[in-house]
Amino acid sequence: MQVLGVALLITLLDQGSKFLIRQYMLLHESIPVLPGFFHITYILNKGAAFGILENQRWIFLAIAALLFGTCFFFRHKLPQSLVAQAGIGLLLGGALGNALDRFWRGAVTDFFDFRIWPVFNIADIGIVTGVALLLWYCWTHNSDERR
Repeated sequence: MQVLGVALLITLLDQGSKFLIRQYMLLHESIPVLPGFFHITYILNKGAAFGILENQRWIFLAIAALLFGTCFFFRHKLPQSLVAQAGIGLLLGGALGNALDRFWRGAVTDFFDFRIWPVFNIADIGIVTGVALLLWYCWTHNSDERR
């Protein structure tokens, strides 16, 4: 199933990159890649995007479990479109990557720092890209039905 393959790939990339950051950097250390524009900065985020709902890790773990449960329960009804399958896989992989951090460490390891945006990680990229692909699928799927 494409969904599981994509989810596994994102989870492995996410957890591998976070492992390297934790192994080779000190907390709050920042390495300029393109000074003033892009840095690798090791932080721990105990909230969601932009640090909202800080220290509410059980809420985020429950949301991740609900997401996985819903996908499992409706697995036979999921769209077979490549775009939808990739979107679901990216979303699940990102959710799992961050859920593993919250469960084992109590906070999410973030490190991509563009200085004009909150620091994020590969799981966050998976979530945002997955949601965008699912929105694209819904928009184009509904357009096709109206014709």
